[in-house]
Amino acid sequence: MSGVDPDPDAPTNTSPGAPSSPARRTRGRPPGAKNKPKPPLIIAQDTPNALTSHVLEVSSGSDVVESVMTYATRRGRGVCVLSGSGAVANVNLRQPAAAVLPLGSSSTVLTMHGRFEILSLTGTGLALYLAGGQGQVVGGSVVGPLRASGPVTLIVASFANAVYDRLPLEEEEKEAPPPPLQATASQSSGVTGSGSGGDGYNLGC
Repeated sequence: MSGVDPDPDAPTNTSPGAPSSPARRTRGRPPGAKNKPKPPLIIAQDTPNALTSHVLEVSSGSDVVESVMTYATRRGRGVCVLSGSGAVANVNLRQPAAAVLPLGSSSTVLTMHGRFEILSLTGTGLALYLAGGQGQVVGGSVVGPLRASGPVTLIVASFANAVYDRLPLEEEEKEAPPPPLQATASQSSGVTGSGSGGDGYNLGC
């Protein structure tokens, strides 16, 4: 037999019956491995008390109040006006009696003819501040129609449910643990008129 016989005294890597040592694993991510993308978070349905924002444009010549009420009724949600811009004409505003009328007067409705720029329009009772052509500023609660004199843009928030609480809370309610988040007394999310003869509006906020 040709070749060189192995040295019997040389150390061997393995001994009979002994398990072989495992290969050393390299640290780090294997070549070509990538982070798995996380699935997107999808909200399939809003919670009943969630607020939703809307931008509404009321066309020239339309009644701003009636347009918002019709929109809320058809959507089945309450609406609260956050801001408004544009111009209106022939406005009726309810003001404190001492501000515009002599003491003892029963009526507090101020009728203004002409075109006015909206400075602020907010709330469910529609508190309105206007600027006239001569720089005068007047405000109050809207009474009756509010006719748009050009496009009027509104930013509103809508909601499905609202909780009504009377303040201050009773003593026993203060000592009791806080109630759950669910509404204990919900008011209707529909749009209703308040008062007689169109004195004000409640848009359900």
